[in-house]
Amino acid sequence: MNRALVKKGIEVTVYTTNVGLDDSVAVNQELDIEGVKVTYFGFIKLFEFLGTVGWQFSRHITRALKSNLAAFELIYIVDIWSYPATIAAYYSRLYGKPYVVVPSGMFYPRTFYKKIWKKWPYYHFAIKRYLEEASAIHYTSRDEAEKTHSFLNLNNRAIVIPNGIELSEFSNFANSHALRAEMPLLKDKKIILFLGRLTWTKGLDILVQAYAMLRKDVKDAHLLIVGIDQKSYSQKIKRWVRERGMNLDTDITFTGMLTGNDKLKAYKACDIFVLPSYSENFGMTIVEAMACGVPVIISDKVGIHKEIECNKAGIVIEPNAQSLYQAMKLLLENAGLRKEVSINGRKMAEEYYDIDKVADKMITAYQEILKIK
Repeated sequence: MNRALVKKGIEVTVYTTNVGLDDSVAVNQELDIEGVKVTYFGFIKLFEFLGTVGWQFSRHITRALKSNLAAFELIYIVDIWSYPATIAAYYSRLYGKPYVVVPSGMFYPRTFYKKIWKKWPYYHFAIKRYLEEASAIHYTSRDEAEKTHSFLNLNNRAIVIPNGIELSEFSNFANSHALRAEMPLLKDKKIILFLGRLTWTKGLDILVQAYAMLRKDVKDAHLLIVGIDQKSYSQKIKRWVRERGMNLDTDITFTGMLTGNDKLKAYKACDIFVLPSYSENFGMTIVEAMACGVPVIISDKVGIHKEIECNKAGIVIEPNAQSLYQAMKLLLENAGLRKEVSINGRKMAEEYYDIDKVADKMITAYQEILKIK
């Protein structure tokens, strides 16, 4: 998104910490990354019981915001619970600068109440006020806007603009046989692709149950699971597979995380894509799959399910094994329906999620906010 904005003449500066980055990344100095001015600030961990990376306190980012924030026209705050987000909101209010907050699904009621004991004090101490005084709250789907804005009882402006992708990255890779050639086991199979983090929220327990049911009807089905393993969750998945009488060597393939061309090969090789999540703010992999012309099946807990249902760009189910089984069986046994959903999905990706169009919507929203600041 930042690169797309820069191409359209917007000057973008990013302040963030170097959490999760290796030591080779320069800190506390401005870098030019494809026209975007980026500074990674060093941080120290405080209160590690608050999460895997703790609370990322950074005196360097504090000094930079105190010195420089007044020079910017609009502040865009991505994240909720981190120190950089809180201090950015503080200085925005102090200097009278308009700012936009992106909740990224953190205030869906189900998500908010998870581990509420550690969220509640911080929410009331710092976050509640900076949400209420924001110039706008940016949601990435209608579903998130409807469920979050009323839940938080906010009266400020809500804007709904989705995440975008570079469509050309998913259009120019046409070889649908590359992965099948590399993995002979997949050669004549109907491939069901899951691509995402291996974690509870993705509904992988549902997927394994539904797939076990499906194999009785669709003998040549094969489940391809792509994604980074979190907290050894793959071991649970493999146990469920064995408990349902399936073979880990022949019935399911785990690839680990795939990126770049390898990820594109997985999209292009599969017959259908599934994401039966219990909770999903947006679902970038869904948009990527649609951009590749892959029919998608998603749960109604995915943020963009209303848009997909409205455009007939996929099948939307309740997150349970029976519903997923029926949807997978329907698509795999109906080539005409797969083609129809594929065409609608690709069209939706072009109309809704093309990064240039999304960037134009962002610029329009920024201009409107600056007019009424």
